Amino acid sequence: MSNTYIVYNGPMVTAAAPVPVTTGVAIKTLLQIKPGALHPLKVVEWGISFSGFAAAAPGNVCLIDTQAIFATVTAAVEADIMPFNNANAPANTAGTSGEPLNLGTAATGYTASAEGTVVATRLLDLQQIAPTGQYIHQFPLGERPEVLPGKCLRVRTTFAVAVNAICYVIFEV
Repeated sequence: MSNTYIVYNGPMVTAAAPVPVTTGVAIKTLLQIKPGALHPLKVVEWGISFSGFAAAAPGNVCLIDTQAIFATVTAAVEADIMPFNNANAPANTAGTSGEPLNLGTAATGYTASAEGTVVATRLLDLQQIAPTGQYIHQFPLGERPEVLPGKCLRVRTTFAVAVNAICYVIFEV
């Protein structure tokens, strides 16, 4: 049986509440995941929610494989990659050669400060979601998108008016 893990667009929650991240008004990567060399990953589920309180134009929200182009992000640490289905699953190892995910500012992390020049993509899911809404997509068995080592899975948004968001990806290795 494979192990599943969950990653959010922020650090592992301990004594403080999760902190939503602003979408901004240009395209922005909220969460980026880079599979380790030994573990292609399959996306089980992903979701996003927004803290808007007034009706406004929806934004584009997508789950995308940007091939080998990575954003510059706040690097995730080992504790941010949390076992999901098996509490005894191996913990993520450290650094840019970590397993099951590579960690670093050009690998797995959140809240992009620079998007990079994306020239090839594989769009896995695209939705228009109101800033007062939320979205969850669970992929059925046998239909889960696979992201190969060296590739880049991202949750990206584009809104006309900035709104705060929390997103996550559950994946299996």
